[in-house]
Amino acid sequence: MAVPAQTCGASRPGPARTALPWPGRSPRPGPGARRPAARPPRPLLLLLPPLLLLPLLAAPGASAYSFPQQHTMQHWARRLEQEIDGVMRIFGGVQQLREIYKDNRNLFEVQENEPQKLVEKVAGDIESLLDRKVQALKKLADAAENFQKAHRWQDNIKEEDIMYYDAKADAELDDPESEDVERGSKASNLRLDFVEDSNFKNKVNYSYTAVQIPTDIYKGSTVILNELNWTEALENVFIENRRQDPTLLWQVFGSATGVTRYYPATPWRAPKKIDLYDVRRRPWYIQGASSPKDMVIIVDVSGSVSGLTLKLMKTSVCEMLDTLSDDDYVNVASFNEKAQPVSCFTHLVQANVRNKKVFKEAVQGMVAKGTTGYKAGFEYAFDQLQNSNITRANCNKMIMMFTDGGEDRVQDVFEKYNWPNRTVRVFTFSVGQHNYDVTPLQWMACANKGYYFEIPSIGAIRINTQEYLDVLGRPMVLAGKEAKQVQWTNVYEDALGLGLVVTGTLPVFNLTQDGPGEKKNQLILGVMGIDVALNDIKRLTPNYTLGANGYVFAIDLNGYVLLHPNLKPQTTNFREPVTLDFLDAELEDENKEEIRRSMIDGNKGHKQIRTLVKSLDERYIDEVMRNYTWVPIRSTNYSLGLVLPPYSTFYLQANLSDQILQVKYFEFLLPSSFESEGHVFIAPREYCKDLNASDNNTEFLKNFIELMEKVTPDSKQCNNFLLHNLILDTGITQQLVERVWRDQDLNTYSLLAVFAATDGGITRIFPNKAAEDWTENPEPFNASFYRRSLDNHGYVFKPPHQDALLRPLELENDTVGILVSTPVELSLGGRTLRPAVVGVKLDLEAWAEKFKVLASNRTHQDQPQKCGPSSHCEMDCEVNNEDLLCILIDDGGFLVLSNQNHQWDQVGRFFSEVDANLMMALYNNSFYTRKESYDYQAACAPQPQGNLGAAPRGVFVPTVADFLNLAWWTSAAAWSLFQQLLYGLISHSWFQADPAEAESNPEARESSCVMKQTQYYFGSVNASYNAIIDCGNCSRLFHAQRLTNTNLLFVVAEKPLCSQCEAGRLLQKETHCPADGPEQCELVQRPRYRRGPHICFDYNATEDTSDCGRGASFPPSLGVLVSLQLLLLLGLPPRPQPQVYAYASRRL
Repeated sequence: MAVPAQTCGASRPGPARTALPWPGRSPRPGPGARRPAARPPRPLLLLLPPLLLLPLLAAPGASAYSFPQQHTMQHWARRLEQEIDGVMRIFGGVQQLREIYKDNRNLFEVQENEPQKLVEKVAGDIESLLDRKVQALKKLADAAENFQKAHRWQDNIKEEDIMYYDAKADAELDDPESEDVERGSKASNLRLDFVEDSNFKNKVNYSYTAVQIPTDIYKGSTVILNELNWTEALENVFIENRRQDPTLLWQVFGSATGVTRYYPATPWRAPKKIDLYDVRRRPWYIQGASSPKDMVIIVDVSGSVSGLTLKLMKTSVCEMLDTLSDDDYVNVASFNEKAQPVSCFTHLVQANVRNKKVFKEAVQGMVAKGTTGYKAGFEYAFDQLQNSNITRANCNKMIMMFTDGGEDRVQDVFEKYNWPNRTVRVFTFSVGQHNYDVTPLQWMACANKGYYFEIPSIGAIRINTQEYLDVLGRPMVLAGKEAKQVQWTNVYEDALGLGLVVTGTLPVFNLTQDGPGEKKNQLILGVMGIDVALNDIKRLTPNYTLGANGYVFAIDLNGYVLLHPNLKPQTTNFREPVTLDFLDAELEDENKEEIRRSMIDGNKGHKQIRTLVKSLDERYIDEVMRNYTWVPIRSTNYSLGLVLPPYSTFYLQANLSDQILQVKYFEFLLPSSFESEGHVFIAPREYCKDLNASDNNTEFLKNFIELMEKVTPDSKQCNNFLLHNLILDTGITQQLVERVWRDQDLNTYSLLAVFAATDGGITRIFPNKAAEDWTENPEPFNASFYRRSLDNHGYVFKPPHQDALLRPLELENDTVGILVSTPVELSLGGRTLRPAVVGVKLDLEAWAEKFKVLASNRTHQDQPQKCGPSSHCEMDCEVNNEDLLCILIDDGGFLVLSNQNHQWDQVGRFFSEVDANLMMALYNNSFYTRKESYDYQAACAPQPQGNLGAAPRGVFVPTVADFLNLAWWTSAAAWSLFQQLLYGLISHSWFQADPAEAESNPEARESSCVMKQTQYYFGSVNASYNAIIDCGNCSRLFHAQRLTNTNLLFVVAEKPLCSQCEAGRLLQKETHCPADGPEQCELVQRPRYRRGPHICFDYNATEDTSDCGRGASFPPSLGVLVSLQLLLLLGLPPRPQPQVYAYASRRL
């Protein structure tokens, strides 16, 4: 028995909630039978058969219309399916194109992709490429060690004694406010001429090296001048390396003193403001200078830590974190009477970019209170390092303690945890200006194979937080040849504009003897590096023979991708590596986790899996079959993989030996043929070396034609495979025009265009005028419709892309169209492949009218069904469009067609933005499945700063209490600020943002961030389905059914009578994640599998630990500091800065 359901503002009988299909329903008030004003529908392809309706059950007294029964809507669905199929059979030309390929069988061969052979060949080619760089690296490192050993230290060396090209000199000469201009120290600088080199994407000079010295290092110090003196000899080795291997890119020596000498010479790409580049903080240098680290940072937050000192500590910790790479593990804790982690991380975590960001944000929240308890801090740190139940580096172990001083030496703690083996190094940092006895801090470091540092002011932070690497390098230096291992880095952004690169690194050791006792030196001189551009590695991989959805990828021991089509960082920061995990580059599943683990372990393998892939436009999800094949790249820590869809096992290779036929087909590329044969877009590929690229396809085609008039498709300077396939596909698609398209009247069936796209790179649009509104990518492999069609059977609908924030579509002159495409599958001698995609472009407005007719009760094309007052009829999508909502939604949940005229301009929008209530019901009834993922390569607008204009970033701003403290005014910290303020008076722009810089600097406009992406795809429901949206008085009936052989869902629903049923809205739009993606605190509890470097140098029995740091002298007086500053401002060169003293031991 039917149960009545109350509606908003009116009562009506309703169906039983559980009985399907439902009986008839009484009409809504004043349903009417009028149609909205619209142009007459164009002819239907099918002769609409009479519809035999079953008698309807209606409540007593019910009149006119009832909700359609299930079999009625199934009948409408079949009519829609038949109409779509009929149009595609006539105009798509799938069968005709198959026949054309078979008729031209003598013009091409079918080649096979053999995954195992392919991947092994590419891995071998990459290995050979990298091996050539390794040989050059070893030659450079050996030469550097010999040059330094033969060099005689000069105490009285002067700047004018050294001639070199200062890479920052040109920028400084152009800047009248430059420090070096003021000092007048340009006598030693060479002036060079440069030539443009496309390989380097820069102007270079092949006859000289360039030198870059960090801003905070005094160029005239004795240490730096001696470093420049002996490294000058490297110039000839750099030049000889390039003579032997012209493909070499940047060759770099990064010195432990901070000097960078690189070849070929090119001006430094310095920012307009402060240049913070220091080679010792580059990812490649850190990786090459020491073995992996397990580090625990403990920070004294007792009450004795003043405001200034605590701020210095916070900055110091952040700078310390920047010295760690993805091979390292770290945790940070604060302590007073007890110790506690500063963040949500309760154990050591990988020092990747996202984890370090969590630490940096958490450190800013530290508050000073309580009393100093070194014991609590060190016990916490040792417990962290002894935890063997977590993933960690398992190599160098160290504790970094930042404090303002104390009396306790906590010897009992060291005896319990670290002695006698001393496997954990302890580094102590005395921060700020104070009168405490630093002897206990020195003793802690010296007794535990560490080092003691002082950080009296902000200017000493960067130097003293990276000097510990010298200590960690001792075992490596003492190991000698055993430690001379070439390591390859993660992907990162080259500072000189080369783009994404990897770098081979090799440490350079000091081979001199320390004194008359012939004691071996323990110092690392620096790291030698050679860059390899990712584009050079990509050139070794097959690209167009794998098809649109096949690709090669490579990962390292961390699981980060070196090569992958989805490695596309939107913004890069040269100070951070580009770390995209393989499981984030693709949609993660258990099969891919197994593949990733096997690749990291260096195994070979092959596996066919069913997996989810995201469409190129990131709007859709497809479930597909993929074949994964992988092998290790020998002599490296990389592994290479190949992914192939089953239909890409074979591909076509044109064989156009007939030059007359070449000329005939080529003529169909000429614009003069477009009016009769349709417009042709050609994929912007590298067909020939001399072909000028262009983003404008018309211009690119013009360049291509001009070049082809000078060379033949068989020319050695051209890619014969690409050219022959392009010309063959030009002729084949022209035959499709001749056999199918030219004689058809597209307007009869409301088509704006027909088209064909091929693997060979041709996209042909007919008629020619339709190309004006064609917005798809001219490279079929980069066109979303092309790639999705290959992965799906049947007809793939693609409505125009609409963003909810953009204005609606403009329905004028029938220019808005809906693409419908389908793959062309060939079977040649038992070999199946898909070399092309064909389709039509529907006129949106005309097909919306046609849709209403097909989903109606019409028994004849021109006679809509009418119901009298005494008759009973089912509602349909044409007559009853004021009461009945009829829509087609695609597999991503985007609106394709609607019987509601006011929704036509919303076609292409996610349906939840159109009818949130109905979309939620479809999702809840399993018509759609949701997939959430994170984009770690996104770019976001910078967040506004709360203290803009107060002071430049990174500069300490003292409090009022600090100004009133006389002791503070005599501190180095005060002098550091005072010095910056004096410079600020000279350079007024220091105090304010530079609008020009913001425009020219991408980092000022946007920064990397994490975006959450949500896509929807068809769920498990395939059959016809009726349901009710239960919402009390606002309940709605709906019917949904998948259309066979399409990616469409046909939905018929009652229009909502009230808006009280909004029970949530599904979101599809990409959203910004403030917390940088999934909760980091949860992710570290289930870390992904990784392996560190296979070698570790953290101990050597002959290590001399006696050099463990010294205390500073006395705090400078205000009078002395002011005098020095005035000398500086008058143009006299000051004495070396405090950081130079840290290098003094290198002279021994």
